[in-house]
Amino acid sequence: MLQPLSRRTVLRGLGTAVGLPLLDAMVPVRTSLAATAGAEQSLSPLRAAFLYVPNGKHMNAWTPTCEGAGFDLPATLEPLCGVYGKFSIHSGLAQKKAEANGDGAGDHARALATFLTGMQARKTAGADIRAGVSVDQLAAAHLGRRTRLPSLEIGTEGGGQSGNCDSGYSCVYSANIAWRSDTQSVPKESNPKLIFDRLFAAGRPGESDEARAKRELHSRSILDYVREEAQGMERVVGSADRRKLDEYFTAVRELEQRLERFSGSRSAEIAMQRPDGAPEGYEEHLRILADMLVLAFLTDTTRVSTFVFANEGSNKSYSFIGVPEGHHDLSHHGRDGAKQSKIQSINRFHVTQLAYLLEKLARTPEGDGVLLDRCMVLYGSGIGDGDRHNHDDLPILLAGGGGGALQPGRHVVHPKGTPLTNLYLAMLDGLGCPVPSLGDSTGRLADI
Repeated sequence: MLQPLSRRTVLRGLGTAVGLPLLDAMVPVRTSLAATAGAEQSLSPLRAAFLYVPNGKHMNAWTPTCEGAGFDLPATLEPLCGVYGKFSIHSGLAQKKAEANGDGAGDHARALATFLTGMQARKTAGADIRAGVSVDQLAAAHLGRRTRLPSLEIGTEGGGQSGNCDSGYSCVYSANIAWRSDTQSVPKESNPKLIFDRLFAAGRPGESDEARAKRELHSRSILDYVREEAQGMERVVGSADRRKLDEYFTAVRELEQRLERFSGSRSAEIAMQRPDGAPEGYEEHLRILADMLVLAFLTDTTRVSTFVFANEGSNKSYSFIGVPEGHHDLSHHGRDGAKQSKIQSINRFHVTQLAYLLEKLARTPEGDGVLLDRCMVLYGSGIGDGDRHNHDDLPILLAGGGGGALQPGRHVVHPKGTPLTNLYLAMLDGLGCPVPSLGDSTGRLADI
């Protein structure tokens, strides 16, 4: 009997390590179908992603009008029709520690700093920052033990790690969602090229930007470095695995080509410095990051990720969808109908990008199911109505199957003011890494 391939198998080349999707050749051959199913499940781990959008929502166009299953999609959620039944809306959840609680203005900074921690952020523009350990990092401490990257932090904007960005609150709070400890945030990466390099370990340790640029002039793809190993593997696996590898390598190459379009020409006339790698278009930036997140989960490079669509308080213009005004400015709509309509357009655009990610996870095979079956994807904001800056009844969506831990397809209405951290405790339970408490939690939700 042939020894199955290790789930940790990677294709290695000069400065490159290309992880692989779950192959049939990685599943032990068993006489018992139940044993085989169990082996596939153990090789198809649970994953968690936490997605954030700033400035709240126009809640009337977000919240379903009825409770339970079979709810109609409100206007903002209509882009999710392709994955209807694969997600639930959780209403009534709150982050009370994002409220002033005696600290005055600064709701945007507190909203992001508190979103995954449930802890009051210390009001300071100095180095003495303090929040709390975030739920993603608690999950990463457990799920990340067997992956090359314990967690992956991505977003479309970098943001300062010091200075005053919101009414006396450090820019750290407005720019970072992940916290490894009370005093250490985990900065996100916004440059897709650098994220790609991190996922595939491209380059040599200590390689300079100039040397890397020269190397890239003579190579069209990281796959060039692992071609021999890839061809050798294709010769020994079955036809189904060969198709899966071909689809995977095609996806990697297509992603590289998209990155190249935003990284500038590879001609020798270009100055030898690291390409910016940031897409010109916001939508393409979001979708490239979503594609990288899917690849990171598919190859088991990481099992935990955070994805910030824009920093909290972002005043980005959405002129490409007919909204030239700044997002934050519009969020203070004063109940003006025209402004609310534009906010709804921005909200719908963000949900369209969420749909892109969920649909991709839902059509990516893994084992006897799809990737979304083994994921928990939380999407939301730390502000409810941007005009009121409220932190109760937050817009929260939870998608995926969570390996059977989730019951999607419902609108779940919790008592108003229920801590969002209670949901996180239940998610951690489902991920197999329970903790007794998190931030301002008062218990764990029993119905997710």
